[in-house]
Amino acid sequence: MIRYRIELPQPASHQFHITLTVPQPAEAQVLSLPVWIPGSYLVREFARHLHSLQAEQGGQPCEIVWRDKASWTVHCRGRGALTLRYQAHALDPSVRAAWLDAQRGFFNASSLCLRVHGREAEAHALQLGPLPRGWQVATAMRPAAGQGESPRRFEAADYDELLDHPFELGPFWSGGFRAQGVPHRFVVSGAPPGFDGERLLAMTQQICEAQIAFWHAETDARGRRRVKKPPFEHYVFMLHASDEGYGGLEHRASTALACGRRDLPRRALVDVEGAPGAGGPSEGLTQLLGLISHEYFHTWNVKRLKPAPYVAYDYAREQPTELLWFFEGFTSYYDDLFLVRAGLIDEASYLKGLARTINQVLATPGRQISSVAQASLDAWIKYYRPDENTVNATVSYYTKGALVALALDLTLRREGRGTLDTLMRRLWVATGCGTADPGREGALDEALLRRELAAVAGRSMDAELDAWVHGRGELPLPSLLGSVGLGWSEDAPTPAQRLGARLSESGGQLKLASVLRGGAAAAAGLAPGDELLAVDGWRLGKAEDLALYGAFHGPRRLLAARDRRLLELQLDASGPVQSSVKLSPRTDAPDEARARREAWLGGGDRPR
Repeated sequence: MIRYRIELPQPASHQFHITLTVPQPAEAQVLSLPVWIPGSYLVREFARHLHSLQAEQGGQPCEIVWRDKASWTVHCRGRGALTLRYQAHALDPSVRAAWLDAQRGFFNASSLCLRVHGREAEAHALQLGPLPRGWQVATAMRPAAGQGESPRRFEAADYDELLDHPFELGPFWSGGFRAQGVPHRFVVSGAPPGFDGERLLAMTQQICEAQIAFWHAETDARGRRRVKKPPFEHYVFMLHASDEGYGGLEHRASTALACGRRDLPRRALVDVEGAPGAGGPSEGLTQLLGLISHEYFHTWNVKRLKPAPYVAYDYAREQPTELLWFFEGFTSYYDDLFLVRAGLIDEASYLKGLARTINQVLATPGRQISSVAQASLDAWIKYYRPDENTVNATVSYYTKGALVALALDLTLRREGRGTLDTLMRRLWVATGCGTADPGREGALDEALLRRELAAVAGRSMDAELDAWVHGRGELPLPSLLGSVGLGWSEDAPTPAQRLGARLSESGGQLKLASVLRGGAAAAAGLAPGDELLAVDGWRLGKAEDLALYGAFHGPRRLLAARDRRLLELQLDASGPVQSSVKLSPRTDAPDEARARREAWLGGGDRPR
C-alpha cells in the first residue's frame, strides 16, 4: 500500500510535513504532483508550493532528478521501500488547495500527495500526525479498521479516490442529519457567535432530501413510491466562514465550501431569516443555500455522470471538454430551482434570482462572439483567468448553460412530451450510473445527450442545440417564459448600461473597469482603466453624476484621464441600450400556463 503521513508540527508556519512510503519502487521511480484539481478547470501548478524533497532507501539517500515543473525521477537501488520527505506551503484560502495556520488546517490531497507513477490503481493510505489540542478531523475518506471514534488513519482504493476526499482540521462546529436514511455531517469553521447551526442543518437536509428523491424516486406497479439509496454511504459538508469568502468544490461524497460569516443563519436574526411568516432567508443566506444545492447536485452530475474525457483524469495537463455548459450550466439551473422545490424560498425570490442570471448573460457582449460550447473548451485560459476584455470575448458556461437548460425545460413542457427532469434521469440510466454499483461512473458525450433528448421530446431537438449551444444568437426566453405565465419587462437602464461599461468608484474617482463591445464608451474611444473626469465641464465622482450632468442627452464633451494624460472625447450615450430584465407572474395568464408553472417550480414531472 502507498502510504502518506501528514504532519503539522508548527501550524503557524503554514507548512505541512509529508512522508511518502513506496514499497517495492521502480528502478527509476517517477513521481509528480497534479497541476489541476478536478472541478476547477485551470492549471494551478500546485508543485510551486512543494519544497525540501528528499529520498532514501534503507537509510541511504537516493538521487532525485527534476523532470519538469511538477515531476521528478528517483533512482532506486533494489526493491527496498522508498521513503520521501518534503514540505508544502499552505496559505491558499480557497477550496481548491491547502491552508494551515494556528486556528485551522485544510487540504486537498492534490496539493500534498505525490502521485507514484505506475501505482495509481493500488490502495493508498493516509495517516495524520499529532494534532493541536482540541482539533478535530472531518473527511469522507474511509477510516482504516481498528480505530475509535476519532480516527487518524484513512484508506482510499486508488489515487483518484485519495484526491477526491478533502480534509478539514481544527476546532470546528459539527452537526449531522439523515437524508433518505443516509448520514450526513456538516462542519463549519470560522463561525461567529450566534451562528444557528441547527437551522443550517434543517435547511440543508431539505435540499438533500429533495435531490436524492429527484435522482432515485421510483413508483412500483401498485403506484407506491419509494426512494432508493444514493450512490454514497455517507456525506460530509465542510464549510469555512471568513469575512468575505465564497466558493465550492464538489467531491464524490463531500464538498468543500466557503462563505462570508454574515451569510450564515444567526439565532439573533431568526425572525428575519426564514422564521414562519418572516419572508424567507436573507439574500446572503439564499446565496449560501444555492451554493450548497449546487455542489450537492454535482454528486450525481459530474462526479458520477461525467464528461467522457473525465472517466480517466490526466493530472499533468489541461483536459478540455465542450460539455461544461451541461455539467456546470445545468447544475446551476437546478441549484436555485431546488430551493423553491424544497420550500426554502418562494416563487418571487426564485424569479428574482433567475432574472439576475438572465441579466448577467445579456450584459456580456462576449455571448455574441463565443458559443457556450466554445466557452467550455476555453475555460482553461479564459473563464478562470478573467481580464478587462473577458466580458467581450466569451460567455460564462455557468450562466448561459443554466439558461440553455431553462430553455430546453420550458420547451419540453410547452410541447407536453416530457421535462428536463426526465432527461436527467434517463441520462443517469443510459450511462450506466443507475446500476447497483455505487461507484459506477457514466461517460456522457453530446451524441448520447442528443439521442436521449430526442427520446424525451418525441422529436429531434438538434436544431435547438445547434442554435443555443453551438450558435451565438439569443435564446427565445421571453416567449418560453410566457408559456408558463411569466411576464418579461425591463427597468430603466443604469448609468453603466447607458455608457456601455463596467464602472468602479473609489475615493471620489470614477473609472472604467471594462468597456463593452458596441457601447457608447467604446465608440467614444474610452479604454479600461480610464478615469472619467468631467462632462461638459461638470466634475464627475460617482456613476450617478453621469445622469445628473446630462451625459445621456445627446453628444457631450467628455474629459478623461489615461496614464496621467488628459483626453477630450465626444460621448454620445443617448441611443437605446440593453437594460435589466424583470420577471413576474402575469395576472392574465391562462390556466394552462399557470398549471405548467406550478408543475415546473413544484417538481412535477408531468409537463401538462
